[in-house]
Amino acid sequence: MSYEIKTGNKQEAPILWTGDFYNEGTGSGDIFDTLKEECGVFGVFGHPEAASMSYYGLHALQHRGEESAGICVADGRDFNYHRGMGLVKEVFDKDKIASLVGDMSIGHVRYSTSGDSRLTNAQPLVFKYRDGDLAIATNGNIVNEPLIRKQLEQGGSIFQTTSDTEVLAHLIARSQKDFVEATKDALSQLVGGFAFLLMTNDKLIVASDTHGLRPLVMGRLGEAYVFASESCALEVIGAELVRDIEPGELLVLDQNGFREDRFAEPKRKALCAMEYIYFARPDSDLNGSNLHSARKRMGSRMALEAFVDADIVTGVPDSSISAAIGYAEQTGIPYELGLIKNKYTGRTFIQPSQELREQGVKMKLSAVRRVVEGQRVVMIDDSIVRGTTSRRIVNLLREAGALEVHVRITSPPFKNPCFYGIDTPDRRELIASYKTIAEMCEEINADSLAFLSPEGLIQSIGGYNSDDYKGGLCLSCFDNDYPTQVDFGGEEKDGCSC
Repeated sequence: MSYEIKTGNKQEAPILWTGDFYNEGTGSGDIFDTLKEECGVFGVFGHPEAASMSYYGLHALQHRGEESAGICVADGRDFNYHRGMGLVKEVFDKDKIASLVGDMSIGHVRYSTSGDSRLTNAQPLVFKYRDGDLAIATNGNIVNEPLIRKQLEQGGSIFQTTSDTEVLAHLIARSQKDFVEATKDALSQLVGGFAFLLMTNDKLIVASDTHGLRPLVMGRLGEAYVFASESCALEVIGAELVRDIEPGELLVLDQNGFREDRFAEPKRKALCAMEYIYFARPDSDLNGSNLHSARKRMGSRMALEAFVDADIVTGVPDSSISAAIGYAEQTGIPYELGLIKNKYTGRTFIQPSQELREQGVKMKLSAVRRVVEGQRVVMIDDSIVRGTTSRRIVNLLREAGALEVHVRITSPPFKNPCFYGIDTPDRRELIASYKTIAEMCEEINADSLAFLSPEGLIQSIGGYNSDDYKGGLCLSCFDNDYPTQVDFGGEEKDGCSC
């Protein structure tokens, strides 16, 4: 299936932002309208340097959250924890890590929606309850959280944060059962996509939602167990990947050892497709499939579905480089580094003047003039959200002298909001939900535009049993087929709220 359409060029009107920072928050004023990942979690059980292991693990997961970071450590009796706003290397130093003594830990890196970026929401969240201390870190979103929160508040509960995670703590605390059984009951009441790490003074509990929407893997480092949102975090500490945590599974680790259990029976496998397309690091493996290899196959399949004659292929860094290589290899068109990303601009770079504000996109991304000048360029990207980013990048290439710019997107059109942890705009702001491919092509000022078919995406990812529905993927942002209930009479939550 091919979605290619050709149109003429369109001159872009200047688009400015008004905040103090050129990448302030995650709203429509963001100079890049890319999707924001939910969060990243990392846990260690049975290692004397648990805090250090968590620090390095969270550093490897930094791409999953740049607004806050935290680590909580238990030594069998007490908790020690530290959380802060900013990058992992900014929140922690040598002294802080040295103060976190214990052989069990959970850590977290977080993105938030604009307005919720504050220290009280930084994780792990730590609570006092009847049986001692409790710390929770999560990746994802609980769709029915507003409904549960409302019911709990009516019953007398007082909330300290706006995080979904606190709902789970209240549900556990209200139960008369022991901690493990109370956790099972609490998790069974949640609807959404989530990966939880829960820690008491002497236990670590690991759980994944019944569809496996959010990734979570287990590794071993000697006698220690390690858990992470992505396998790349295991590699950095020398841990061996054991397996993915299964949907509905609940693992209990304590002084009695390691116990496999579950809080609910698994439902249809539906791992978020955007993990493969965009979010996860290319050196990670998910469900037996390497991300770099999967993205190369997406690019190759894109070339088969929507070939266009051109002089060079370039990818939008960083997530589209692998796909661009695959497209180039399939077509024989040379891959070139036509776009360069500046990795050191940071989220809080203060713009001193309006003139520099207008150059914001060039401070994050530059076209290599000597590479693209006079060339017909195929620009590979992973998705189009509002369309503003694609238009800016296309115009960068044109300003650098590209004769033609043909855009190829290695995912289907993004038409629907995510309810499971990705911070997506309202459906009305998603350009693919209200414009045709031809209109989108004109809007982004491209010579042609094509999207990868859903069938091509599923086949490219691979690594799944052929009996799995839709290849074991959640494609709801493309096809509006949500694996869980998402409508709770107005009492539901989308985006990222962990």
